Amino acid sequence: MSKTVIKVETISKEYRLGEVGSGTLSRDINAWWAKVRGYENPNLRISDLASTTDSSSVHHALKNVSFTVNEGDVLGIIGKNGAGKSTLLKILSRVTTPTSGQFKVRGRIASLLEVGTGFHPDLTGRENIYLNGAILGMRKSEIASKFDEIVSFSGVEKFIDTPVKRYSSGMYVRLAFAVAAHLEPEILIVDEVLAVGDMEFQKKCLGKMKDVSEQGRTVLFVSHNMNAMQQLCTKGILIDKGQLVMEDNIDQVVNQYIGISKVDTLSAEGFARRGNKSVLFKSFYLSDSKGNKIESVIMGDDLYINVVIEKMTEIKGLDVSFTLRNSMGEAISHIQNMDNDFIIPSDDQLIALRIKVDSVLFVPNSYFISVWAGSNSEAYDCIDNCMSFDILNNPVFNRMVYPHNIKVFLRSQWSRI
Repeated sequence: MSKTVIKVETISKEYRLGEVGSGTLSRDINAWWAKVRGYENPNLRISDLASTTDSSSVHHALKNVSFTVNEGDVLGIIGKNGAGKSTLLKILSRVTTPTSGQFKVRGRIASLLEVGTGFHPDLTGRENIYLNGAILGMRKSEIASKFDEIVSFSGVEKFIDTPVKRYSSGMYVRLAFAVAAHLEPEILIVDEVLAVGDMEFQKKCLGKMKDVSEQGRTVLFVSHNMNAMQQLCTKGILIDKGQLVMEDNIDQVVNQYIGISKVDTLSAEGFARRGNKSVLFKSFYLSDSKGNKIESVIMGDDLYINVVIEKMTEIKGLDVSFTLRNSMGEAISHIQNMDNDFIIPSDDQLIALRIKVDSVLFVPNSYFISVWAGSNSEAYDCIDNCMSFDILNNPVFNRMVYPHNIKVFLRSQWSRI
C-alpha cells in the first residue's frame, strides 16, 4: 500500500482586496495587535472604517479544499485561470500560508512556480544551482555530483558563470527546471512555467517528470494542455472558483473540466454590454455542423457560431463581427460579415445568423469569443468574452506540446523534390 506524502485538510485562503502594508514595521505591528484584540485598525482614516467590514472586499482564493496524494502519484491540478491552482501550489510549497485548515507533507519539495522562483538574480547560474541545493537541504558534495547533469539538461553551459539576471526567460526556466528535477526531491511541483520553454525542451521536461514518477517520487503538475495532462498524469483534481469539484483518474477529471469550463452561451442576459442598444444580441452559442451545441473542437475541425440579434430601432447597414482571443487575452483572429460580402438582412426584427469557421487550427488551449454589432465603427451592442471553447489536440498532427509562442498551426504537406 502506497504511503500518503501530501494530506490537505479543509484548506482555505482569503485575500482582502486592496489591503497592503502600512509602509513601516511599527504601524504594521500596531495594526496586527489591534486585530488580535478585536479593535479597529488604528492606521485607518475615519472615512475608511466603513469599508473594512465589507465582505465584498474579501477574495476567497480557496474554500475548504481537501485531498491526499500518495507516493509515486503524478497529480494533475486542473482548472480555469483564477480557479486557485497556483494559490494551492504556493501553500504546499510554503510560499504562503493558508487562512484556515492544515496540510502535511512528507518529503523534500522542489517547486517551479514561476520564472525565477528561488533564484537570486545577481548570482551566476553555477551559484544558484548550489544555493537551490542548499535550500533543499543537500550537502555540497551531493549537489556537485549532479552539477554536470543539471547543466547539460538545461543547455546553458556557455552561460553558467553569467549572472542569471542576464538570462532570457527561456534560459531562466530551463535552468530552474533542471535544478528542481535533478536534485532528487521526493516531491516535484511544476506550475504552468513550462510554457516558456521551446517545444524541444517541453518534451524533455515532460519526459523527465515521467522518469521522476517512475522512480517512485511524486509530481504535482499544473497545465492548460489537457493532452499533456493525460499523457503524464495518473490522477487529477479539478478546482473551480476555489473549491475542489472532483478527485479521480485523469481522464475523468479532464472530461469533467471540459464540461464545466464553459459559460451558458444560450442567452445573452446578464452580460456586461457596450453600445447604444440600437440592436441587441439575444442569444449565441457554438455548434457542430448539425447544430448541436458544443464546448470543444478538435484542432482542424470546423466551428459554427450561432447568434440571434434583435433590432430595437430601424437601422440600415448593420455589421457584425467576432474577435477570438486565447486564455491570455491575446487577439488571435477576427471575423466580420464583410469578409465575404455578406449583407446582414434588415427586413426582420429578429435576425438569426450562422457563421462557419473553416478548419480551426489554433493550438490546444482555451479560447473566448467577443461579439460586436454596429455600423460605420459605431457600436450598437458589444459583449466581451461571451462564448468560450477548448481546442483539443488532433492525433493526426502527432504533437503533445507546442512552442509557447505559437498561436496557429498550419497544415502542411511534405514531399521530396
